[in-house]
Amino acid sequence: MCLAVPARIMSIDGDGRGIVDLDGVRHQACLDLLPETRIGDYVIVHAGFAISVLDPEEAEATLALFRELNEINSPFRADPPPS
Repeated sequence: MCLAVPARIMSIDGDGRGIVDLDGVRHQACLDLLPETRIGDYVIVHAGFAISVLDPEEAEATLALFRELNEINSPFRADPPPS
């Protein structure tokens, strides 16, 4: 199964790469497929490549659903081992 997630572009370098933020987690992503993107845009990232620009409202709604799923699933997570 493949998963593509919305992320916000935080910075862009001159080599077609940028740093994207997925709800507080930052990753490097290739922006070569979307040369029109700007800092602050939301993009769909799959396998390290930004593959489409996303409407900000749609991106925020999707991220809110991810947060909700995380909260729903949190009681089912195993407790971390003691230190």
